[in-house]
Amino acid sequence: MTGFKQYKVLLIGNPNVGKSALFYRLSGKYVSVSNYPGTTVDITRGKCKIGGHHEVEFIDTPGFYNLITITEEEAVTKKILLTELPDVVLHVIDAKNIERMLPLTLQLIEAGFPVILVLNMFDELKHRGLDIQTAHLEHDLGIPIVATVATKGIGIENLISRIISVCEKRYNYQRIEVKHPPQLENLIENIGELITLDYPISKRSLAILLIQGDRDIYELIRGERNYDLIKKILENLDSGSLKLEIAKSYHQNGINFISENIIRKDISESSAIKGFLDKITIHPLGGLFGVILILYFGFYKFVGGFGAGVLVDLIEGNLFEDIINPHINQFFNSIMGGTIFFDLFAGDYGVITLGIRYALAIVLPVVFSFFLMFSILEDSGYLVRLSMVLDNMLKKIGLSGRSVIPLILGLGCGTMATVVTRTLETVRERYLVTFLLALTIPCAAQLGVILGLLGENFLYMIIWFFSILSVFIFSGLILNRYLKGRPATFFMEIPPLRIPIMGNVLMKTFSRLKWYALEVIPIFIYISVFIWVGKITKIFDLLVQLLAYPARWAGLPDKMGEIFLYGFFRRDFGAAGLFDLQDSLTPIQKVVSVVILTLFVPCVAQFSVMIKERGVKDAVLIFMFVIPFAFLFGILLNLILSLGGIL
Repeated sequence: MTGFKQYKVLLIGNPNVGKSALFYRLSGKYVSVSNYPGTTVDITRGKCKIGGHHEVEFIDTPGFYNLITITEEEAVTKKILLTELPDVVLHVIDAKNIERMLPLTLQLIEAGFPVILVLNMFDELKHRGLDIQTAHLEHDLGIPIVATVATKGIGIENLISRIISVCEKRYNYQRIEVKHPPQLENLIENIGELITLDYPISKRSLAILLIQGDRDIYELIRGERNYDLIKKILENLDSGSLKLEIAKSYHQNGINFISENIIRKDISESSAIKGFLDKITIHPLGGLFGVILILYFGFYKFVGGFGAGVLVDLIEGNLFEDIINPHINQFFNSIMGGTIFFDLFAGDYGVITLGIRYALAIVLPVVFSFFLMFSILEDSGYLVRLSMVLDNMLKKIGLSGRSVIPLILGLGCGTMATVVTRTLETVRERYLVTFLLALTIPCAAQLGVILGLLGENFLYMIIWFFSILSVFIFSGLILNRYLKGRPATFFMEIPPLRIPIMGNVLMKTFSRLKWYALEVIPIFIYISVFIWVGKITKIFDLLVQLLAYPARWAGLPDKMGEIFLYGFFRRDFGAAGLFDLQDSLTPIQKVVSVVILTLFVPCVAQFSVMIKERGVKDAVLIFMFVIPFAFLFGILLNLILSLGGIL
C-alpha cells in the first residue's frame, strides 16, 4: 500500500442507534466478521480507500453504554478502545436521545480520545419537532459534530471529510473538563498525581474509573510504583455511592451543554400520529395484539406458508425431485454401480441427493423467509418494543425483556442465538436462556418444516404451540425458583417506529444468508459423509435401533429413531427427514413427532457453542436432561391425544 496513509476508525455507541447502517455506508462491501481474540464476540471490520491517498479501516464494535462495563460485549468494546489506538472514535448516538447518550461522549472526551460525535437519525429528531444547533454544540464541546441519517446516506460525505481532517491532525480539539463536586475533584486529582506511567487514556479518566471500582483499570495500572498506595486509598472508598455521584455529574454536565442548543418547533400532524402509534405498540394490550399478529402473519403465514410451502415446493419438488436427483442418481450409478461409493454421493443419503438437497431446497428457503421477516422487524424498530411488552411476563420466569432478542433469534438459528446470550446482564439469565433455547426453541428451518407439516390443519398447530409453550413456562418457573444468582434487570433504548428501508432489510438478510452459506451448508455436506461412514460401520444402525424404542413408546414408527439421530447433527436435518416421512404418519403421530423433535437435543453446532459459552458441565447437564424429557413428554402427549380422541 505504498503511498497510502492508513488510519483506524472505531464506531461505538448504544445498541439501536444505527451504527451498523453507518458502518456499511462508510466501509462499503469489503467487510470481514470475526470473533475478537479470546472471546465469542463478533467484531466487524471493513476497509475502504478515500480520495487518492487514504486507506481507512472501520471497526464496528458491540453495543456500549459506559466505560464501566457490565456485559462481555461492552468489555470487548472497552478493550478495543484501550488497545487498538484509533485515529478517530465515532461516537454514534440517536439524536433524539442525546440527553441520555451525551454522558458517554463526555467520558470519551475526558479520556482524551479523538472523538467525533455523530448525531444519527437526525430526521427522526426533526419529526418530533426538535432541532439541534450543531455548530454551537460543537463549539461548546470542542469536538467535531456531524448530523447524519445513515439509512438514507445523508451527512455521510461531510462525516468522511471530518474523519480525514481528524486523522490528519487538522482539527484543533478544545478539550473541555467535566466538573464534578469539589470533594470528588480533590480525590481525582490526588489519585491522578500518583499515576506516573503513560496509558491510552488520560490520568484523570484513569482516576475516575479507579474510584468507581473498575477492575480492568486496576489491572492496567498494576505496574505503577505507587500501585499499593493507590489501592490503599481506594479501599477506603464507597465505590457504589461514588459511581452514582459521578454518573449524576456526567448527566448534569450533559444537560448543561445541550439545554442551550435544542430548538423546539411545532410537531406536525404526521409526527403526532407516529407518536400515537409509538405509545400503542408499547402498551400491554396493544403490544400483545402485535405479538399475535407477528406469530400468525410473520411465522405461520410467511415463514410457514410462503417459505416452507411455496418456496420449498418449488425448489425441492420441481427442481431437485423431478430434475436434479434423478440425473445425479443416473450419473453416479453409471460410473460406480451399486458400490458403497454410490451411496456417498447419491441414493437416499448421498452428499448431493440428501445433504445439498436439504440445505438448498428445504432449509435455505425457510431460513431466507425468516431472516427477511426478522430484518423487517429489526429495521422497523418493533423488535425492541416487543422486548418492552414481554418484559413483565418474562420476569415471572427469571428473564428480562432483553432476552427476547436471543429467543427470537433462536427461531432463526439456535447456534447464533446461544452466542448472543452473552449480551445478557447476569450469568443466571444467560443460563436460563441457553437452557430454553436448547429445549423449546426450534430453528428457522425446523420451524419452517414444522409449519409445513402441521399447516394443513390449524388444530395441529395449536396443539404443538401450546405444548411447547407449556414446557417453556414450566421449565422457566422451575429454574427461576431453584437457580441461584442475581435476577435480571432490563434497560434498553426504544427506537421510534420506522417504515423499513428495503435496501437495509435486503442487506441484513443477504448478510445472514451469506453466514448460512459459509457456515451451515458445509455442515450438511460433512453430516452426509458422517452418515455414510456411520451406515457402513453399522454404528448408526445401532443408535437408530436404540432410539426406536422410545419412539415406539410414543406411538411413532421405528423410522423416527433415524430422524431423531439426524436431528442431533442438525435440527433442521432431522426436520427435513420428517418432511420426507409425512405421508406415512397419522395426525396424532405428526403432532407427537413434531413436539418431540422440537424438544429433542440441540444440534451438534449449538451444543458445541453451549460448551464454549456455559462450560462443559452445564452443557452436558442440559443435554442429558433434554433427551429423556423430550420422549417422556411425547409419550404423555400421545396418551392424552389417543384417549381424548382429539385428533
